Amino acid sequence: MARSLYEWLWQHEFWLPPGITWEDMQESEDVHYPQPRDLLLSIPFALILVAVRCAFERAIALPLSTKLGVRDKQRPKAQPNPVLETFYSRRCKNPEEGELIRLSKQCDLPVRKVERWFRRRRNMDRPSLSKKFCEACWRFTFYIISFFTGLAVLYDKPWLWDHRECWTGYPQQPLQPSLFWYYMLELSFYWSLVFTLPFDVKRKDFKEQIVHHAATIFLISFSYCGNYIRIGTLVLVIHDASDCFLEPTKIFNYMKWKKTCDSLFMIFSAVFLISRLVVYPYTVLYNTYYYSMEIFQPFFGYYFVNTLLIILQLLHVFWSCLIIHMVYKFILQGTMEKDMRSDTEESDKDEEREKIREKEKNGTTYFSNVTSNGHIQRNGAEPLSSRAHLANGHVKER
Repeated sequence: MARSLYEWLWQHEFWLPPGITWEDMQESEDVHYPQPRDLLLSIPFALILVAVRCAFERAIALPLSTKLGVRDKQRPKAQPNPVLETFYSRRCKNPEEGELIRLSKQCDLPVRKVERWFRRRRNMDRPSLSKKFCEACWRFTFYIISFFTGLAVLYDKPWLWDHRECWTGYPQQPLQPSLFWYYMLELSFYWSLVFTLPFDVKRKDFKEQIVHHAATIFLISFSYCGNYIRIGTLVLVIHDASDCFLEPTKIFNYMKWKKTCDSLFMIFSAVFLISRLVVYPYTVLYNTYYYSMEIFQPFFGYYFVNTLLIILQLLHVFWSCLIIHMVYKFILQGTMEKDMRSDTEESDKDEEREKIREKEKNGTTYFSNVTSNGHIQRNGAEPLSSRAHLANGHVKER
């Protein structure tokens, strides 16, 4: 059965244009084509990248954060409570009002204290500022390296300047070593992001990030197997261009360098919107949808690769809406709004409000104890007479 599935999966009708078979893609001493088994190398390379990242964050990024004044906020810890901890880990991290009342009865605690416990417990799970800084430093380092590596690999390639060259001679386009290693670098990085997803900083677009990583890995893998490497390299360079500005924006935000952060954010916004909403649709989508049909008739691989590219474009539109909203707020308020994707830390402002109310209540009680005969009573103390006796026996009117 496995043999039948293998033969069905690798039918040339799925992967190659009409009229081309796997026999036409046979390698020789001088000509090498992409082989699906090559993709297996990306897994050990991804594990190496994870190890390099851990070493980079500990040896470089973390000490750098200390020198640049990135300080973690001191968070009050939730007191150990087995009942609440079990509910938190197995049921829900943000219980409703009815659940809070039931838990308060089980623990014999006021509802306000139970609510405060969950708030502090959620804050304990949130990543620290230094962790966010280290992650941004690592991604910035990689995106800079990958972007300039892509430019170095592609600057002398004809399809970078004439997009129709992506399809000249397709699919019999020999694989160059520089393109192979560039592909392995990018594919290994996205696999490493998948491996570290449970440990990375989780934002509100976590699900969209998973879809993005999955679509990117499928796109890179399928484009390699189907020898869409030329169009694939364009996709990778376009994506890395804006990411090079996103990560330093986060870094300066964590450092509290507000003006620098705002300036970089505006540059990032411009690069992102232009590259993802203008350059990408024309250079990639229009190229694969129209120019490719000048060379071959549509087939399964044509529809599949275009579907993956459109999924990426839909994600571009989603993130562009968030960015445009933040730019709009920036223009109105003159300051950059906090990243809407970030999971902001909850403060104990409710506790502070409670204390203020108690003080106001005590103050109201204090002043309400002014009696009609001019006596003032402080928290049950003896009434003070409006006349005070001095040490020499004289009387002083108050």
